[in-house]
Amino acid sequence: MKAAEHEEEHGASKKRNSVIVFLVLCDIVSVFLSLYFAVCIRFESLVPTPAVSNMMWAAWPVMSVLFCVLFYLLRLYHSMWRYSGISEGLRILASVAIGCAICFACNAVFGLGIPLSIQALFCLLMLMFLCASRFGYRTIRYLSIRKSGKKGPAHAGLLIVGAGSGAAMIIAQIRGSGRYRSIVAVDDDPNKQKMRIQGVEVIGLTKDIPKIATQRSISDIIVAIPSVKGEKLSEILDICHQTGCRVRILPLIQEMDVEKKKGAPALREVQVNDILQRDEVKLDVGGIGAYLNGKDILVTGGGGSIGSEICRQVSRFDIRSLTIFDIYENTAYELYCELRQQYGDQLNIQIRIGSVREKERLEQVFREVCPQIVFHAAAHKHVPLMEDSPLEAIKNNVMGTVNTLQVASDMGVERFVNLSTDKAVNPTNIMGATKRLTELAVQSFAGRTQMKCMSVRFGNVLGSHGSVIPLMEKQIKNGGPVAVTHPDIVRYFMTIPEAAQLVLQAGALADSGAVYVLDMGKPVKIMELAKTLIHFYGYEPDVDIPIEIIGLRPGEKLYEELAMAEEKERLDTTTHERIFKVDPPVNTDFAEVRKLTLEMIELARRNDSSALTLLYEAVPNYKPWTAAGQDE
Repeated sequence: MKAAEHEEEHGASKKRNSVIVFLVLCDIVSVFLSLYFAVCIRFESLVPTPAVSNMMWAAWPVMSVLFCVLFYLLRLYHSMWRYSGISEGLRILASVAIGCAICFACNAVFGLGIPLSIQALFCLLMLMFLCASRFGYRTIRYLSIRKSGKKGPAHAGLLIVGAGSGAAMIIAQIRGSGRYRSIVAVDDDPNKQKMRIQGVEVIGLTKDIPKIATQRSISDIIVAIPSVKGEKLSEILDICHQTGCRVRILPLIQEMDVEKKKGAPALREVQVNDILQRDEVKLDVGGIGAYLNGKDILVTGGGGSIGSEICRQVSRFDIRSLTIFDIYENTAYELYCELRQQYGDQLNIQIRIGSVREKERLEQVFREVCPQIVFHAAAHKHVPLMEDSPLEAIKNNVMGTVNTLQVASDMGVERFVNLSTDKAVNPTNIMGATKRLTELAVQSFAGRTQMKCMSVRFGNVLGSHGSVIPLMEKQIKNGGPVAVTHPDIVRYFMTIPEAAQLVLQAGALADSGAVYVLDMGKPVKIMELAKTLIHFYGYEPDVDIPIEIIGLRPGEKLYEELAMAEEKERLDTTTHERIFKVDPPVNTDFAEVRKLTLEMIELARRNDSSALTLLYEAVPNYKPWTAAGQDE
């Protein structure tokens, strides 16, 4: 593999050197032609006198060396002229101006006697020949492609969304491919209508995309607005996918690796997250770094969807070490390899396999790695499955959290961040009830330990293992039907990176005992989500792909909530606009909660179903699910 990569790199280097040699030769010829024609124009003769000819032959080598060295220093030999534009033209102008200024100065200082008129003519001619050598290939290639394009297939039309710098880059790249017969653009700026960008006409607004796609036989659409994100991008992509065309996107500026692509913008396929994302999360990086930098971090459930993303996010900071603790070795190892490849020896990362149910294993791991900060993401989360195996939910979610809290407190951990869920609010299922009890357990520890411990509550995460999005995508790829439990069911959604980033941000706030509630934005109607996904894959809902109502599953609610009624009175803002805080209730007897929790854990350990009775008692808001109750 390395030998092949070395050979490929050697071949690319050889090609670059060949191009530089060719350009140097062109510049030497340009200097000669500029001198010759400057003399011919000045003396109105194609045959210079012997004296003038001798002067020209003497000046040519010196001026050739001067301009070639100058062009090298100004990196004119390192531009990709196939994608050249205004910036390259300005560099040519600056290079010629500097070179001619040096020549003028030498002529004046050393009294070479070259007439001023010849020098002025030389400058103009040099600029002309230099532009011709740089832009000539591009012009000839463009004309050749345009001529051959007239014979191309009628369906090869491209629509570019946006008429700014991103679109200009894309047009320069696409024209070099010769793939499309015609290219048009749309932009919502009224001042750009009927204007042209790189020769491509702006013929409408984004709302006109479906009509234009039909009229112009568009096969591909490229969204070339790197600055647009959030709901606006979602709206544009939804319109694009209504056309049935292939849709690609120019990534956000921070995602683009121009150097790696050698100047050409890197397109990528549209992802589901692009359609459903909200505006970018603004993080207090300084506040997060203040409590992460130089620390040893442990993430339970580190191989899971959220746990793994927390590991990725904390790795961006100057941490001392990262420990991935998970019972499932495959995903943990995949994450380890990913982070090792990205950070190399700069990141001290290790894996420990084990279960949060086993307190002895937790103690062993904590003694080995001595974490100062713990993110507790290990949990059973699937609502219907936990309805069938309620004692397993108690063992993993409640007992696992209490074990981790106890060991973390005993080992002197500074900060403990527990991941919770909106299903813990007025729970109607075992999973939600157990997660609510973990919140109470965290609050009980907050009152009797030096460790700062808190919970972070959020809703569904796009693309997490077993979530609705991957399931619907699989159903669409199999031809349908797409299953929706209820036509009116709604859920809160956020992306995996968004959730992980806000968890880190909540950890920086560090108000021990608090439940931090993340702003999930507007709830999403699952029926609309299904239709959006079907459109995303180029199909028509209930025409190409049917949608089937299958009824609510055990434990499911129509509407999720982020705070209980009594919590809303204590819901307070924080220094971050997307994070709210609920302080512990003053009237809760945490000693009684601890007593019930420990009794329940012991019963669950013995697989005694009496543990469920204690769960009802410990979580008064828990109302077991009934189908009739959800339809009321």
